[in-house]
Amino acid sequence: MDAIGNLFFGIGIALEPINIVYCFIGVLVGTLIGVLPGIGPAAAVSLLLPVTFSMTPVSAVIMLAGIYYGAQYGGSTTSILINIPGEAASVVTCLDGYQMARQGRAGPALGIAAFGSFIGGTLSVVGLMFIAPPLATISLKFGPPEYFCLMCLGLTLLIYLASGSIIKALIMACFGIIIGCMGQDPFSASPRFVFGIPELMDGIGLVPIVMGLFGISEVFLNIEQGLEKRDIFGVKIKNLLPSLQDWKNSIGPILRGSIAGFFIGVIPGGGVIIASFTSYAMEKKFSKHPERFGTGMIEGVAGPETANNAATGGALVPLLTLGIPSNVMMALLLGALMIHGVAPGPLLIQKNPEIFWGIVASLYLGNAMLLALNLPLIGLWVQVLKVPYKILFPLILFFCLIGAYSVSNSTFDIGVMLLFGVLGYFMRKYDYEAGPFVLAYVLGPILETSLRQSLLMSKGSFSIFFTRPIAGGAIILSLFMLISSIFPAIRKRKRLMVLEERIL
Repeated sequence: MDAIGNLFFGIGIALEPINIVYCFIGVLVGTLIGVLPGIGPAAAVSLLLPVTFSMTPVSAVIMLAGIYYGAQYGGSTTSILINIPGEAASVVTCLDGYQMARQGRAGPALGIAAFGSFIGGTLSVVGLMFIAPPLATISLKFGPPEYFCLMCLGLTLLIYLASGSIIKALIMACFGIIIGCMGQDPFSASPRFVFGIPELMDGIGLVPIVMGLFGISEVFLNIEQGLEKRDIFGVKIKNLLPSLQDWKNSIGPILRGSIAGFFIGVIPGGGVIIASFTSYAMEKKFSKHPERFGTGMIEGVAGPETANNAATGGALVPLLTLGIPSNVMMALLLGALMIHGVAPGPLLIQKNPEIFWGIVASLYLGNAMLLALNLPLIGLWVQVLKVPYKILFPLILFFCLIGAYSVSNSTFDIGVMLLFGVLGYFMRKYDYEAGPFVLAYVLGPILETSLRQSLLMSKGSFSIFFTRPIAGGAIILSLFMLISSIFPAIRKRKRLMVLEERIL
């Protein structure tokens, strides 16, 4: 009953006129970002982060979270109509969604994607509402050793589940920790890694880094790839409301996708991409005709589109209860809260209930808005897809420059943003993922503080991380995943070297 009472408290906050406006702006921008291929939610949040400085913390997070889950809705539109995922989590939707469009069933595909996203997003908020408060109560017993080991586990999971090389992901995580530790030592206030540059005494800000890595680098990469020509499938979109048979085929995938997506989102290192691929694999496993997947099966659209939206609600659980972001977007939301002077973690629900329950209630409101927006505005999104990149990209660059400068009115931040834009471009060219870097950058100072506090508690003994059950379990699991992922890569490289020697 407490949860229901608190939800009504949160609804009162979410229904404040200013918060309704920010929620609407967030989901509308998120949908637009999802529709436009080549621009992800991380880039959009990076661009709009400076705009939130004049807002209250709850309004800021309501808008930024709306961009995140709104992009999951919009990403299905391009996947179904032009076979290009507008958002990374919608990659798997291309397999059956585009085939449905080719068969004249673009309407039901778009419709079930919207309804599935709404159901998955709503059920995940129910899970967040009932799981987060008791988890926050349990986590009050955590000390610095537990936090250090759990954050290590989250970083390790992100590295372990990286789509590319594990070694490259590990390198990026280490680089992120180093960049995060630039500035003054938190204990002695002595400068570190500043190289005599006064502007680095306070460290490098989050906004110019993420704008460079996700905004500027995206522009460079898409200009190089020449995504000017896009062929939109030229079938008139009709019958957006799925038939009874479509619902019969989709209800199982939607329910399974909701459950799987939520719990994958909760796991540190999990995320919308893993959730959508897992759901697709599950549906092939449960299907009586797995060989038909990839030919226009509506189950292949309903399950993944539900799962990626359910994962967005699940990802908020570790962020709001433990202060541990499970993916890049959660790291950006963590940064936004910290900029506003709010520390996510076990005490958030007690000290700032208006933020927690306001966010929860806004998720219900935002999902309803998205359902109302997406079906009637399909025609508008199709027209948006025709916007030439030669118009779009200069605008993105312009907003990046304004955003980076407005943080502290410093041209130094513009230089940092451009530097990380070039760095991000080469990272993408050579398959170095930005996710582990950003997460490690945000967690770096917290990791360091927890580590040093733990060593002060144990008088310099590292045994404290193994003698406490939760800390020990997390650190052992982290070491196991690192070792198990690195050794196969080393063995594979040795086999290739031996093969080359034989050939020579």
